[in-house]
Amino acid sequence: MPVELVEKKMQGALPVHLVARDGLETAGLAPSVVAWAKANGFSGEAGKALAVPGEHGTLGGALFGVGEGEGALALGALSKALPEGDWHFASAPAEPELAAIALALGGYVFTRYGKKPGKALRFELPTGVDAGRVRRIADGVFLARDLVNTPTSDMGPEELEKAARTLAGAHKADVFVIKGDDLLEQNFPMIHAVGRASAGPPRLIDMRWGPRSAPKVTLVGKGVCFDTGGLDIKPSSGMLLMKKDMGGAANVLGLASMIMAARLQVRLRVLIPAVENSIAGNAFRPGDVLTSRKGMSVEIGNTDAEGRLVLADALALADEEEPQLLVDMATLTGAARVALGPDLPPFYTGDEALASELAVASLTVEDPLWRMPLWRPYDAKLSSRIADINNVTTDGFAGSITAALFLKRFVEKTASWAHFDIFAWNPADRAHGPAGGEAQGIRALERIISTRYG
Repeated sequence: MPVELVEKKMQGALPVHLVARDGLETAGLAPSVVAWAKANGFSGEAGKALAVPGEHGTLGGALFGVGEGEGALALGALSKALPEGDWHFASAPAEPELAAIALALGGYVFTRYGKKPGKALRFELPTGVDAGRVRRIADGVFLARDLVNTPTSDMGPEELEKAARTLAGAHKADVFVIKGDDLLEQNFPMIHAVGRASAGPPRLIDMRWGPRSAPKVTLVGKGVCFDTGGLDIKPSSGMLLMKKDMGGAANVLGLASMIMAARLQVRLRVLIPAVENSIAGNAFRPGDVLTSRKGMSVEIGNTDAEGRLVLADALALADEEEPQLLVDMATLTGAARVALGPDLPPFYTGDEALASELAVASLTVEDPLWRMPLWRPYDAKLSSRIADINNVTTDGFAGSITAALFLKRFVEKTASWAHFDIFAWNPADRAHGPAGGEAQGIRALERIISTRYG
């Protein structure tokens, strides 16, 4: 972990004083420190740090501005702002566990291709914080970020399978993979159709862990390792971030890491349809009709709406087992970003209790989510003149909602299902994470699953 979180007291660790906006006079600081802050224009503005001199020209500590209600994750900026060394909070932050998680997440650096690691920081954990839990959360987030940040040249369907096998090996989980034409033999025709034009064979990754008698929790992640758009090809600008189109798979693997590391009492299943949506003579075409695992026929209105096709076959498989909780995560639509931007993923569910839990958990752990409706009147927009359903609508309205309605057609038996239309990317540096791949929604889901099945 880039920032080392230490459970014991460290002799000589320097204090970090958290200061609210315009709160210098009430922060319990020595008069000399207040005078120093004022002389340097420090007023507690969120994210601003100021080194405090000690005796004989040494470093005596630091001030950090927490602003007004910015949230505990803002403390992640300390991982970049502080000089190397040993540190502790001068007084307990309002949300000690979140503060520790923020410190860990803020220190993340993607080093695979030569970028240097971050600073060597050690930070005392606030009293009462479970160090193991903080590390589990951070490790899961880092796994998701690493997978998304890795370009497709090193993270195609085969490499994504290897990443799943590595995680499974660390926790003694079982992995089964159906690959290439075996997908047709075992009735996953839409996964095969989307991925067959790629040099890397399409596959369905199926990871299972935990006692068979435990409550079933199934996670489905979109694993489109690169999306050209298929024959409905994207413009070059639209392909620049398409290495992240497997962000749903990356996120469910990150969540699975958290669940297994905590030894939660669940029967966990992770399903990842791993494909590249490529262009070749055997690519699926606009106007084709595909038969899904469920038996439903799907007319292809656009080959760039491929994620919902591979998810549909995987969801149909998951639904056959009727898990207590079924979650799918996907970088599915640009419409979700138009509606809510990159930082606030929408989720869809017909389970009111789950929706309430997600609303509370997302606020509690500062993992933003926003419920959007499975608006039934829009379901008719997916009609086809020749098949049971079309994979897109013709008017372009409510694209994230209609994508969720499409997926809902393939979940009939499972009572508690939620779909997350995530971005899996930070467009710019944030306090708790740099620009690049990001975990979204999985810390909130971990809170719910650990509360239910801990």
